[in-house]
Amino acid sequence: MPPCNCHPNDPQDYQVTNAGRRRFMLDSLAAAGGLAAAMSMPNMMRQAMADDGTVRIGYLPITDATPLLVAHALGYFEEEGLKVAEPELIRGWSPLVEGFTRGRFNLVHLLNPIPVWMRYNNNFPVKIMAWAHINGSAVLVSGQSGAQEFADLGGKQIAVPYWYSIHNTLLQMALRNAGLEPVIQDQTAPLADNQVNLMILPPADMPPALAAGRIDGFTVAEPFNAAGELLAGGKLLRFTGDIWQNHPCCVVCMNENQVEANPEWTQKTLNALVRASIYAQQNKVETAEMLSRDGRGYLPMPAEVVIRAMSHYDVDDYASPRAIRHSEWGSGRIDFAPFPYASATRQLVSAMNDTLVGGDTTFLNGLDPNFVAEDLVDSRFVRRAMEQYPEAHLPNTPEAQRWEREERIEL
Repeated sequence: MPPCNCHPNDPQDYQVTNAGRRRFMLDSLAAAGGLAAAMSMPNMMRQAMADDGTVRIGYLPITDATPLLVAHALGYFEEEGLKVAEPELIRGWSPLVEGFTRGRFNLVHLLNPIPVWMRYNNNFPVKIMAWAHINGSAVLVSGQSGAQEFADLGGKQIAVPYWYSIHNTLLQMALRNAGLEPVIQDQTAPLADNQVNLMILPPADMPPALAAGRIDGFTVAEPFNAAGELLAGGKLLRFTGDIWQNHPCCVVCMNENQVEANPEWTQKTLNALVRASIYAQQNKVETAEMLSRDGRGYLPMPAEVVIRAMSHYDVDDYASPRAIRHSEWGSGRIDFAPFPYASATRQLVSAMNDTLVGGDTTFLNGLDPNFVAEDLVDSRFVRRAMEQYPEAHLPNTPEAQRWEREERIEL
């Protein structure tokens, strides 16, 4: 497939009107209904990948899925000699996980902690094969809240996309650092001034809930932070990539049994994804337009929202609240660097023990971060692909940090 014939635009040129806000709300409702219907269809695609070698992608409508979608849009899978089905948009993490575990999909992106839960709580043979992206998330609050710091969130209702998410983990780290207590309770229950109530909402539901005053803020992946800014009266409190430098958010996952049974297929798939990561990193505006509903329609958002989500990261524009505090890190609002550093997995597993979630967490007891970094992640294929395409590393990455690094978290 040829590349999208798109024309870059400056995100600041766009003006979002009340009509645009209304259209966004209607789009969200329509997407919810359509996706709910899709999820209720009989599971007719439970054939394993080994049956015909077709790449079957399941994804949420967020920029975390970018490499999978770009590889499909630009024909990179076909150039590797693979067959690929049309990617299937899923509305929530639970149905995406279910579709993956049942074999409906053989290539998915999942929030980084989800595979930890799947493998060590549910004994499912999931493997992290690469990082889908780095950074690309934020904490957003109602513009009427007046919040300038995490300490201002006491007594507030904040939504997270999933208990097992980097968003929930980093949010709670920041809240505790500010002297606040994360809790999980009914929204109607009273909150102490130092408590913050957390709840799960699908990403597409967050901006409408904020606009309607049902929540005070949310933390999620793009483009829903940009949508919250442009269409729901929200303000960015902090970019998560400004807290944990170049942190992974979503990861590319496969079934371990299929990886071992089909190493050639796996390598070709990772080759395509690495090439897609390079394209996305080097062409963020064009990628945003291509993914948007004004382009190929992978994401049900207008181009101006997706462009902002992928390219707008200006210190002066985010001075109040001060959402960017480490501009010297050189991070983008979202970046694409697919190598899954073991140090980040170890850091995440350690942090999960301190993260409040709903449900049983006994599987975390005694879970060794070093063991998880070796057992859960299979970096063989992505490393081979990146050795073939070294530009997949972030620009100016020192040679000594191409395969190992130290994690940096500053709350």
